[in-house]
Amino acid sequence: MIDTTIKLLADDFVDYLTANGYSSADAKAKVVIDNIAMVESDTASALNNCIVFSVVNIEEESTLKNTPALKKDASGKARYENPPVYLNLYLLISCCTKTVSTDNDYFQALTNLSLVIRFFQGKNSFTAYDPAKLDKSFDDITDFRIKPELYTLTFEQINHLWGVLGGKQMPSVMYKLRLIAISGRKLLRDVPLIEEVDGNLTNTTKNL
Repeated sequence: MIDTTIKLLADDFVDYLTANGYSSADAKAKVVIDNIAMVESDTASALNNCIVFSVVNIEEESTLKNTPALKKDASGKARYENPPVYLNLYLLISCCTKTVSTDNDYFQALTNLSLVIRFFQGKNSFTAYDPAKLDKSFDDITDFRIKPELYTLTFEQINHLWGVLGGKQMPSVMYKLRLIAISGRKLLRDVPLIEEVDGNLTNTTKNL
């Protein structure tokens, strides 16, 4: 589910770049889902001058932990399932400039960062299910939406984040993706619903 969510956002961003002057091949090559910490390694040349999507933190949405386990399906039966785990994902989008040969490389990274912000500003809600893009095995996420919010870090948090990632700071922005849901749809039991109540009570008490 997490990987599918990030891929959906990345694919939508590729479509956005294609609609804004990039060729389809160039847009697909520029948007990469990878660990930004690997950009400092010698094997990360594929990340150079790319826009990298990296998940840097995951937290549970505590306000939705008490979701009821009882659900009614199309057949009219009551289904008891463990409630989904609602997650917030922290997505760091970095515009890599590892090999800066000219001043224009850094300027291009800033341009790419502006495109990222414009993309999320123009579309602030994403459906977590698209039959044209997702495999049928993900039918259990049809009810959920992804709501990205710009997440501002303090200078101290930025320093700590890039220190943990083991690299030098690059032009980047972080988004908090709210209400990502994970559910194995494991059925605990199902029972028929009570649809009517018989109001006729029979007195079985014998007269003494």
